[in-house]
Amino acid sequence: MNSAASAPPLIDLRVEPERALAEAAAALRAGGVVLLPTDTVYGLAALTPDAEEDLFVLKGRPADRSIAVLVADRPAAESLAESVPGPLAELMDRHWPGPLTAVLPRARTPGRPLVGGDRDTVGVRCPDHPWLLRLLAEVGPLAVTSANRHAEPTPPEAAAVLASLTPDPDLGAAIAVAIDGGLCAGTASTVVAWRNETLEILRPGPLDL
Repeated sequence: MNSAASAPPLIDLRVEPERALAEAAAALRAGGVVLLPTDTVYGLAALTPDAEEDLFVLKGRPADRSIAVLVADRPAAESLAESVPGPLAELMDRHWPGPLTAVLPRARTPGRPLVGGDRDTVGVRCPDHPWLLRLLAEVGPLAVTSANRHAEPTPPEAAAVLASLTPDPDLGAAIAVAIDGGLCAGTASTVVAWRNETLEILRPGPLDL
């Protein structure tokens, strides 16, 4: 895990989008946690297993809770899945990019999975956020969870998120880079799965399915 340190750089992507992209990508590849805006709420993003563990520490999140994966496009989502049931494929085509997370059977690949908590399924989403889509195209799929303490609301501004997620020096989790995308006050995505030939809404959200 990363050692806790001083406050991370806070980069305004509205002013320095290229710097925000470069520093976020570098931090993710180096195993850091990045605070970034999405089309719904602010999120904490990880590219490596150690960084993913830091997400759980920063949030105080139970270890058995899975984390969704954000992808740049449909092919990236399919690369993580064993298959895409037809009804979910239709929803992905209709609502991506957008606030829809589809829970798919995980591809049977060797090594440690990106998403914690569930080795059988993976929740994937393509966000409707041009800058974030550029980042995802550059670094690949990212484990992303809402930027808040577990069971608490997600602050709508980057500075407020940083203030609420004070790292514990004894645990060693810290945010490496923070990207300020302005007010980010949406609603967490609608989460859906296809089980027993039935579409299930696992978490209500912006989409009324």
